Formats: sequence, structure tokens, C-alpha cells
Amino acid sequence: MTSTVILQAAGGGMLGTVVPMVLIMVVFYFFMIRPQVKKAKDHKKLVAELGKGDKVITTAGIHGKIIDMNETTFVIESEFGAKLRFDKSAVSLDATKAAATPKA
Repeated sequence: MTSTVILQAAGGGMLGTVVPMVLIMVVFYFFMIRPQVKKAKDHKKLVAELGKGDKVITTAGIHGKIIDMNETTFVIESEFGAKLRFDKSAVSLDATKAAATPKA
């Protein structure tokens, strides 16, 4: 009789299988999905705030100043006068604001 009680307690049933899976999914959400969504939202806000005359750095590492823009693209003028058209998603940093922020 004692061995039957021990075996039933060790089995755990459906609850013992479902709870760890739910916990894994919750941890995955808070450590993987949520930070990526926040990062995407911050990037979208950064791109929406950009305007003509702002200095930017693209994901390719090109530094330049925005001289023209439309709904989906920017025209960036580099240091040597080259004018390049980039998709708005290619902007990685607003160098104007980054230079104005004091470093700790």
C-alpha cells in the first residue's frame, strides 16, 4: 500500500507536465519576445522624429545629414557631398541627439 501511494505522488499527472511548459513559455516571452518588441517600437519612434537637417548614422555605418525625405526614404548627404537614398529602416542612430547627450 505504501508503494502505491509513493507511485501516485511521483506521477504528478497532467499538472506536472503542463506547469513547466507554461513557465518556459512565460520566461521565453519576458526574456526574448518583449525586449524585441520594445526595441522595434523605440526604432519606429526614432525614425518618426527625424527631420531635414538631422545627422544620422545608417546600419551600414554611413554618416550623413538628411537633406530630403518622403514617406519611406531619406536622402542623406555624406561628408564629401555624395547624395544617397536610404530606406527609413536603415537609420540606426540619430547622431544629432547622440552628440547632444552628455556622457556619464
